[in-house]
Amino acid sequence: MYNFNYYRPLSLEEAAQVLSAASDGKLMSGGMTLIPTLKQRLANPSDLVDLSEIADLSGIEAKGDTVVIGATTTHAEVADSEVVKSQIPALAALAESIGDPQVRNRGTIGGSIANNDPAADYPAGLLGLGATIKTDRRQIPADDFFTGMFETALEEGEIVTAVSVPIPKKAAYAKFPNPASRYAIVGVMVAQGPAGTRVAVTGAGPGVFRVAKMETALEKNFSANAIEGISVPAKGLNADMHASADYRAHLVGVMARRAVTAAG
Repeated sequence: MYNFNYYRPLSLEEAAQVLSAASDGKLMSGGMTLIPTLKQRLANPSDLVDLSEIADLSGIEAKGDTVVIGATTTHAEVADSEVVKSQIPALAALAESIGDPQVRNRGTIGGSIANNDPAADYPAGLLGLGATIKTDRRQIPADDFFTGMFETALEEGEIVTAVSVPIPKKAAYAKFPNPASRYAIVGVMVAQGPAGTRVAVTGAGPGVFRVAKMETALEKNFSANAIEGISVPAKGLNADMHASADYRAHLVGVMARRAVTAAG
């Protein structure tokens, strides 16, 4: 690794001050992406700001018709939370499907969405559930937050503090995982609730996206049969050693129907 200054602030205000004073500062939560990047010398930050000791950024709470999850809450904590399992079981199941136990006990929801890996699970989960991402400056709807491959609406120095997820009437997440990494070759979150009927896809393309035709069909008839004949075009989807674009397009339909069946 390269040399860098390491900070572990105890408050959000302190973290923001250290980050703003750094010439090239980077935030770290669980470090599941950043640490391998540093080891491979693909990043050379001047300062590393570890958010893991900021108590206000962790925790899960039901607030009215939403569940609020702190940014440094781990995948394992989301998966095991009685609040999440009772109010949004689809999100608990999604968290349980991420990686392996080591990743789930270190990786965090805030770190995952800030990184916005095109094969990560949470982007589809939050987009499909119509969540809102809270930062130290503002609140950003999930529809506006995920802007492209490894890109988000976060501004320079902006820190994710929590996500607020509306409690759906019904929802489910279905994933076709890479057998080694457990990343989604294709993952689909289907939900019906306060944010409407939504179908969000991860893994298939360069970024998470919604399938409007499926949403319209499910709004009229929430059943797997309603979307049987709806497909997404293969053009523009990912193609690699794990799956071709055509195969991923096919999997979107398969995973969407499985999610609808599970949710129903």
